[in-house]
Amino acid sequence: MKRLEGKVAVVTGGSSGIGLASARRLAAEGAKIVIASQNKERIEAAAERVRREDKVEVLGLECDVSREEAVVAVVERTLERFGQFDIAVNNAGMMLFKKLEEYTPADWERVLGVDLMGSVHFTKQAFLHMRRGGAIVNVASIHALVTSPLVAPYAAAKAATLSLTRSASIEGREKGIRCNVVLPGAIDTGMLWDNPNIKSGAEKIDPKDVGKPEDVAAAVAFLASDDAAFITGTALRVDGGRLDKL
Repeated sequence: MKRLEGKVAVVTGGSSGIGLASARRLAAEGAKIVIASQNKERIEAAAERVRREDKVEVLGLECDVSREEAVVAVVERTLERFGQFDIAVNNAGMMLFKKLEEYTPADWERVLGVDLMGSVHFTKQAFLHMRRGGAIVNVASIHALVTSPLVAPYAAAKAATLSLTRSASIEGREKGIRCNVVLPGAIDTGMLWDNPNIKSGAEKIDPKDVGKPEDVAAAVAFLASDDAAFITGTALRVDGGRLDKL
């Protein structure tokens, strides 16, 4: 029996990059998948790919995770379709690149809305609807620990996600719901290569330090599974040891 057989997982930002890799890994482990994302065309393509190649039931839904009512709607549709909600992978994220003094309140609200409040909204719904044995896996970033210029709201949101994870792990214990967070390093996705700090050479990356979305997905699947039944409140770096270099 596959270790996620009989589970239903919602993956935000699941139409590309780390999100899609996580959806596919969870599907390979036996879970039924809900892909929640904002890009309708990419959602449909991703859902069809998982359905065809990974041979599991998949539901693709549009969702702006910064809006609580949109998150509620996704969870309601999930429960209507599958009758349960066992795993939440809060992966949706975005970055803006500006000097700190150039960010507007609207910029901060936009980034925090996706990168922090999306996880807040899904955690709330998990606490309301998950059965015992449920798991929340947040996807933060090594920017929560060390960061670079021009991404202050992103780094702040990811640092706050670590704190949210700790709080959720404490409050989730009586409910039988675990909450952990992964901290990807440099991962081969559009978000990495579109970073102007990378393009300009201001931030240099050794090719050996660049991981694959599947590397993060493997960590997500472990933390979502019963193999991690005694792990909660943990931040797991997935960075190839990049932060350990002097």
